[in-house]
Amino acid sequence: MEVLITWTLNGLGAYLVLGLFFAVAFQLRGLGRVDPSAKDGSWGFRVLVTPGVVALWPLLWRRWARAADGLPEETNAHRLAARRRVS
Repeated sequence: MEVLITWTLNGLGAYLVLGLFFAVAFQLRGLGRVDPSAKDGSWGFRVLVTPGVVALWPLLWRRWARAADGLPEETNAHRLAARRRVS
């Protein structure tokens, strides 16, 4: 049982360390690409979102990689209805 706990804690530690390294890079370069309105966010805002970035770094990494091609347009019922009205 100790071995399982040790492996679990080591894995969690590695995940958090990778998340911290990712958070630094993401705060400096990726945040504005993923969310253009957050580009001009203050350092206080960036400090507040850091725990979420550390926890969700694999999802944000994928979103950042996709944002390199340009941000996808959101598709929801309201946007589709507006397109139908204009067309």
